[in-house]
Amino acid sequence: MNAIQLDKFGHLKHFIAIEGLKRDVLIDILNTASSFISVGEKAVKKAPILRGKTVMNLFFEHSTRTRTTFELAAKRLSADVLNFNISTSSSSKGENLIDMLRNLEAMHCDMFIIRHKAAGAAHFIAQHVAPNISIINAGDGQHEHPTQAMLDMYTIRQNKGDFSPLRVAIVGDIQHSRVARSNIYALKTLGVSELRVVGPKTLIPNGIEALGVSVFHDLKMGLRDVDVVIMLRLQRERMHSALLPSVHEYFHYYGLTEKVLKVAHPDAIVMHPGPINRGVEIESTVADGKRSVILQQVSNGIAVRMAVMAMTLGTQRVSIDDKA
Repeated sequence: MNAIQLDKFGHLKHFIAIEGLKRDVLIDILNTASSFISVGEKAVKKAPILRGKTVMNLFFEHSTRTRTTFELAAKRLSADVLNFNISTSSSSKGENLIDMLRNLEAMHCDMFIIRHKAAGAAHFIAQHVAPNISIINAGDGQHEHPTQAMLDMYTIRQNKGDFSPLRVAIVGDIQHSRVARSNIYALKTLGVSELRVVGPKTLIPNGIEALGVSVFHDLKMGLRDVDVVIMLRLQRERMHSALLPSVHEYFHYYGLTEKVLKVAHPDAIVMHPGPINRGVEIESTVADGKRSVILQQVSNGIAVRMAVMAMTLGTQRVSIDDKA
């Protein structure tokens, strides 16, 4: 994977997965994102770093939140942005993916943001795209969601500083979550003290311990003394399958409430990739409470995606002030 993601100097060319990336690369992303946080606080929310570049959002799978934050990040870097409507494109008329890529390349874009229901789609596209185009994975099937993981890492560092002493718990549908996978890879690479996954047996992959995590099926035991709680969105179709009996029962055993949160460290933070299913994964008093950093995640996501865009296009070493 890194033979595609990194250029010969070890800099990002594409951003497809967290797995395999070294700690220095992840830290570089976090540090670069720090330089972009202030852009959103200015009267004119623009930095001309990607002026003249064209970014195309290719979302084969619907996601308003992720697409919007990528679009906003690109525009804050002064790039031109195109949103490609897959549902009305020739792909729905039988054109294959390679032919579609060749036609899009002919429009002289510089970057494709890819979201696809098939695991490995972004990697496949990066293998076949023209060498002057960068690919960013905005979520591929049950594989990875690397920019979500990095905005989560930024939010954790923002609130906790050093990763090394932290105990972190990821709670919910680990089996089907690309967010969980990317976060596991990132947290292990950044060196957290302990990483736990918590959920019912039907939603925990077999053999996940090989990734260096501890498995818990009891929520209170899994959250005891942790510093960070990452709740995952539970897709409601799980409730209508053999994987889970009901919304009520899931919330009873795995929903995060104020009472359950008391077993965590007193300064523990609560995270969620969104959108939240209130009363399913988390109760409103926790989601809106003082320990919640969910809205910080949203704000930080724009800066992190700006950082990844700038880095993959080779402009990460140009400061905002120098280009203003």
